[in-house]
Amino acid sequence: MKQESRLFEQVSGKIRRDIKDGKFKVGEKIPSEPALMELYNVGRSTVREAIKSLTLSGILTVQQGFGTKVNAVPTEPIEQRLRSSNFEEINQVRALLEQEIVRLATQNRTDSDLQIIHDALENRKKAIEHELRAECTNADIEFHLAIARASGNRVLADLYESFTIIIRDFFAKRAPSGISHFAMSHHLHQALFNAIQQSDTETASATITTILNNNH
Repeated sequence: MKQESRLFEQVSGKIRRDIKDGKFKVGEKIPSEPALMELYNVGRSTVREAIKSLTLSGILTVQQGFGTKVNAVPTEPIEQRLRSSNFEEINQVRALLEQEIVRLATQNRTDSDLQIIHDALENRKKAIEHELRAECTNADIEFHLAIARASGNRVLADLYESFTIIIRDFFAKRAPSGISHFAMSHHLHQALFNAIQQSDTETASATITTILNNNH
């Protein structure tokens, strides 16, 4: 099942590329199923799954009596766009997201949310104490992601989750080696948790600004 899933996704990617390259033009029909099967050397079910996924994303449109036509040129998936973006620009957008996420979390967090944030904070502390860099990174990201989910806004949380790809890359490649920068900022993360717990929007906002300014 996994191999089949990967296969239709590969074909979907190839159709996307052919549309972007102008091989299949907007407003025109794509080749028939048998032609696509031959072109991409796959079976009928794989072609149908690929077309279905591209139809759901709005790139293709199935018209009765006409066939399947190209509806729009596909854009680059957000994760890929983020990977190729300037880190400073990424950080600016992340700062905007974090500020709104924190503001909403102070208003909308539940007791369950607070427990999840607290657990991530405790895991961060333990990772620091045991000098485990990878675990520090994971716990730090989980802490901020838990706050995003506590905001009550699923779109913001999903956007922030996309940004964690870049945040993880920063910790892996650009942040100082070791766990010192995690340790030095832990009191700020504790203060952020306390502010969210106490529904103190002003303090939470000031604290996340300090964390971001230090790239922690």
